[in-house]
Amino acid sequence: MIVLRVALPLPLRQHFDYLLPESEPVSPGCRVLVPFGNRELIGIVWQLQPADHYPAEQLKTVLKVLDSAPVLAADLRQLLSFAADYYHHPLGEVLTSALPALLREGKNADPIRTVRYQLTEAGRALDEQQFKRAPKRLALWQLLKTAPEQAQLSGQFSRTDLNYFLELQYADAVALPYGPYTPQPETQKALPLNPAQALAVSRVTQSLGQFASFLLDGVTGSGKTEVYLQSISPVVAAGGQVLVLVPEIGLTPQTLARFEQRFGVPVGVWHSNMTDLERFTVWQRCQTGDLAILIGTRSALFLPFLTLQLLILDEEHDASFKQQDGFRYHARDLAIKRAALLKLPVLMGSATPSLESLANVQAGRFFPLPLPERATGQAVPKVELVDLKQQVMQAGLAGLTRQRIQQSLDKGRQVLLFLNRRGFAPALICHECGWLTECQRCSAFMTYHKQSRQLVCHHCGTIKAVPRQCGGCGSTQLSTVGQGTEQLEEQLQLLFPNVTITRLDRDSTRRKGSLDQALQQIQQGEPQLIVGTQMLAKGHHFPNVALAVIVDVDGALYSSDFRAPEQLAQLLTQVAGRSGRGVEAGTVLLQTHYPGHALLQDVIQNGYASFARSALLERQYTQLPPYIHLALFRAESLQLELCQQWLQQLTQLLGAFPALQLLGPLACPMERKAGKYRWQLQLFCKDRKVLHQALAQAVATVKDWPLSRKLKWQLDVDPLDLS
Repeated sequence: MIVLRVALPLPLRQHFDYLLPESEPVSPGCRVLVPFGNRELIGIVWQLQPADHYPAEQLKTVLKVLDSAPVLAADLRQLLSFAADYYHHPLGEVLTSALPALLREGKNADPIRTVRYQLTEAGRALDEQQFKRAPKRLALWQLLKTAPEQAQLSGQFSRTDLNYFLELQYADAVALPYGPYTPQPETQKALPLNPAQALAVSRVTQSLGQFASFLLDGVTGSGKTEVYLQSISPVVAAGGQVLVLVPEIGLTPQTLARFEQRFGVPVGVWHSNMTDLERFTVWQRCQTGDLAILIGTRSALFLPFLTLQLLILDEEHDASFKQQDGFRYHARDLAIKRAALLKLPVLMGSATPSLESLANVQAGRFFPLPLPERATGQAVPKVELVDLKQQVMQAGLAGLTRQRIQQSLDKGRQVLLFLNRRGFAPALICHECGWLTECQRCSAFMTYHKQSRQLVCHHCGTIKAVPRQCGGCGSTQLSTVGQGTEQLEEQLQLLFPNVTITRLDRDSTRRKGSLDQALQQIQQGEPQLIVGTQMLAKGHHFPNVALAVIVDVDGALYSSDFRAPEQLAQLLTQVAGRSGRGVEAGTVLLQTHYPGHALLQDVIQNGYASFARSALLERQYTQLPPYIHLALFRAESLQLELCQQWLQQLTQLLGAFPALQLLGPLACPMERKAGKYRWQLQLFCKDRKVLHQALAQAVATVKDWPLSRKLKWQLDVDPLDLS
């Protein structure tokens, strides 16, 4: 009997040993079905014959070996092991999170064979008259006859029609296994590069085959995508694979279209809106080398590749690359680690690089590739501040703003209006007593959604009907407070009745394909007014937008989060960059009650680069990340006292590490969420090694505390969200 050490998908920071008959072949990275208590679980074989295993007579036997070959290759296991150690997360949960849902459920991992249909001699001898009463079969027969290379099983034909040809032996079904793609010539000519772009492409292509980290720091519209495309070109010409990570699902349709138009090789996508079967198919196509280019969100980082040669992160600064629950990893940091393990270059691009990346450039860990000018030669948009004090407002817009919008519309140009609040209004208020629609489960207000006639908490998801009376005094005098994208769209329709308006936010793009359709309409210039949240700010190319309006920025100017100024500067720069990407120069109107605010003045007068330099100096003087390392313990419970007691006990435990600076225990900025109280303890340390030693000891100790079983606790290493 062979002893296997298995990692199981459990919130337990330990492995489990099982026996396997010697006749059963197995290797690390394979899945096995094992008994666990009164359940059966699917785990990953981590080690064969460990030296410190339990006595064989105490071990249970593996029920079934599910794979003949590892589903997690050696390089992926090494990456995931590093991630589990660095983020102090149970290895079993980390390993299984890298697998598609169908593999976690036990589906056969052997490559799905695509089925292609081809006519037999008898099928080719048929004529159209035999199908005069069956138009679908006629269409299928014509496809098989004229374009057999496209005749794969498709949703356009029913199984009945396909079986008709197979049963009468008019067609054969040929099974084709996935395999490495065949390089093809590019289907679209590359654009000419300016000197900065050419230098960037040259640096990246010269580094193929060795590890290097590049930061492509280019202003909005500087042609970063063309640098990506020309860096990819020699890889796909040689039959290699490329992984392109994007922060949002909304960027994948636009990026996919651009890549498919350029290259004649298979391009795939990976994001959370795909079905389990679609994700499983992409997983297999990556593993077998059938896909040349994969464009995906953060979890695509863990896909298996046969010949990965280049890794690209677009909008590397975006907080969406950080997983905010469960296994709290940062895709940018793990992408660099994966590139180092595989000895390949990683190219990170952004118009507003994160301060962490800029600090890495200063330290010589990243190589800078600046793109200081727009690729079209067009000037960077001009930003104008609109002082809202003593202004007559309509639809949340000042008189000057409304006038400039009308001028742009008269010229036939599109106008983008950015408001980072979805729904109709952030709350309802009683005019009699001041009562507000607060969420009963969170320290937040419930947002009024007019179209659905509901109050929705955007934090816990609670939904309620809109009340007819005040919950405090019973008055019926309820009115809205503040403005959301729904209200802005409605009021703009009244101000500009003959204008087409499109709203882009999470509510308006819920249906599958709706976001892609809306973006296509914007590209074609159909809607003249585009209203949206930060979904609009991330890398989109809108050539007909000449004016961008940031409706309200004041709410983000004052925050308890030390990262708030950086995030606001990035957001302002990104939104501004959506304008002036076509023939006409762009203008940005920024509405605020505080036009003299130092952050606004710095970003507008000197640009993001100047702001970043001063922000880095400030972080250095105040000893904040990236010049110090940060981790955070958060406790959640229905009872406030449990959170306080647990964190106080943890504070005493960590007192054994004098190099640590502790902030807390203190209440989270949102103290109550989904009915639970939330408190946190922040840990700062100059020495990363000392910090992780303290975290490892704390995690190993607190799991045995009786108090730990009465609440939910989390550890977030390098946290971005302190709320």
